[in-house]
Order: sequence, then C-alpha cells, then structure tokens
Amino acid sequence: MQTAKVKWVGREEFLATMPSGHTVPFDADSKHNFAPGPMEMLLGALGSCTAVDVIMILEKKRQKLATLEIEISGERAKDPPSVWTKIEMVYRLSGQLDEKAVRDAIELSQNKYCSVAAMLRKTAEITYRFEILQQSS
Repeated sequence: MQTAKVKWVGREEFLATMPSGHTVPFDADSKHNFAPGPMEMLLGALGSCTAVDVIMILEKKRQKLATLEIEISGERAKDPPSVWTKIEMVYRLSGQLDEKAVRDAIELSQNKYCSVAAMLRKTAEITYRFEILQQSS
C-alpha cells in the first residue's frame, strides 16, 4: 500500500509528502493562491498521466514527436462535493507524425492506460481532440 502524508502549515496551506518522497504544496484558499488547490492538481495529474502514455505509444510506433502540450479545462458541480463534471482536453503536437498514429495513441491512453482519466470519468464527461501543428524552422 502506498502512503502520502499531509501536514497543515497554516491558513489553508498544506505540504503533502507523496509516496515517492517528493513534497508538494497545496493551498485550498483560491484568494490567497500560494500553491495549487487539490482539485486543480487533478487537472494537472490528468494531463501528465495521458502525456506519458501518448509519448510512449508514439515512440513505439516510431513517430518523431517534437513537442506535446495538453490544455485541460474543467467544470465543477455547483453543489458540494463540487466534483469535476466536464473536462475538455486539447492535445497539441508537432513533429513528423502520422494522424492515425496520433489518434490511436490518444484513444489508447484515454480508454485503456491513463488511470487518472479512468478515475475522473466516474464523475466527469471527458472529451478530447488533437491538433498536429507545423514545426517552426
């Protein structure tokens, strides 16, 4: 079993020590905004989770990925517990890429490999699309 520890450091600020030993600050007060809040951290976790999958799958497909950026936007329920209810993702990639390979990599990540997407999909509708950008010279 993996264990994280969260220590209150004042106001609505916390330091979370993750199972890996890394420490991450959190701030639940959006006005003070000292660090990311717990719910917004989930959007970053979703993007990071799927990014790793897409990079690895494209590498296995011998695609030459130059850049990858994922924009993740979300809407939360109005009433507590205010879970994510709608998440939109836009993948922006560049490199020597085949459109079908990119589509397949993203779909595999979204529907099979990304555990964060699988958890968030329990409460949120996740939609996604991708854009293959021209590389600047």
